[in-house]
Amino acid sequence: MRAVLCGYYGKGNGGDEALLAALLQMLPPQVKPLVLSGNPIETQTRYGVAACDRFSVTAVLQALRQSEALIWGGGSLMQDVTSAISPLYYAGVMGLAQQMGLRTIAWAQGIGPLTRPLTRWLTRQVVTHSTAISVRDVGSANLVASWHVPFMLAPDPVWALESEPVPGLWDLPAPRVAVALRPHPQLTPQRLDIFTQALIDFQKASQAYLLLIPFQPVQDLPIAQSIHAHLPETSKILTFTNPRQLKGVFRGVEMTIAMRFHGLIMAAASECRCFAVNYDPKVSQLMQDLNLAGWALDQMPTSSKQISQDWLELYANGEALSSDRIAAIVDRALLHQSVLWDALIASKRN
Repeated sequence: MRAVLCGYYGKGNGGDEALLAALLQMLPPQVKPLVLSGNPIETQTRYGVAACDRFSVTAVLQALRQSEALIWGGGSLMQDVTSAISPLYYAGVMGLAQQMGLRTIAWAQGIGPLTRPLTRWLTRQVVTHSTAISVRDVGSANLVASWHVPFMLAPDPVWALESEPVPGLWDLPAPRVAVALRPHPQLTPQRLDIFTQALIDFQKASQAYLLLIPFQPVQDLPIAQSIHAHLPETSKILTFTNPRQLKGVFRGVEMTIAMRFHGLIMAAASECRCFAVNYDPKVSQLMQDLNLAGWALDQMPTSSKQISQDWLELYANGEALSSDRIAAIVDRALLHQSVLWDALIASKRN
């Protein structure tokens, strides 16, 4: 069986690449994937799978005609806060696949926010007509439940992604603290200055070596470079193209300070203490689910000393998730795999 995999793949976002890696890890071996990618050659090389240009109408149509299923895979694809065009693209591909008679799986979705009537209606239409649905958070579950559609709720599949060791990581000075920031309108230059000074104060007090990790370098790298310029001897910028190594880096750090949703998941899954900077409902929900320390970006303290003190308190006295709790979350995240097997293999046998 051939299945088309549709998501924000091949666009240089570490979280979305981790979702693709987790999806490929969970696919039944009988399924041959074809990935719609923003960079097909890179996707083919990295994962050893077929790929085509996600923006080529001809290539997408040909991929769908040659396939029996479409997996609409992972992350916040259907939301209209950062882009009004993005949900139109994904709903269009999903709707086309459904019209062509393919089995369609809305997999590990974080649905919303949906502020526009059109995108909300489109999302409801394609989700309602899906063969199977899994969601990764309670907010998405409540929305799908309100549409009276059966679904599976399970933690984000990146919890279950197998990590790989990072060459040279253990040669860097210890202890290590990871920092994963991203641009946001509320991360103003003034707030970034305060944040950077807090990191300087925190580093001096803790003597930790800072690993600055841009999850999406095209967006995040300038912030990492700005911080590194103030801490040239006690920080290092690490960029990854391999999502398994991106997850693996967190096995070598004591604490993580992150805005990035999947940065927090990878760190928590690696028994790392986490401090969340909340800029999005998905981060807020994760903070609540895991009882993570942190604050909302728009409520960030104005005193760098207060911020560094918050970090030092977590560094000295905070606790990571227990190995038992992590194992339980990983087991539940693997329910996304059962959705794939049931929709693609069990239904075919029947």
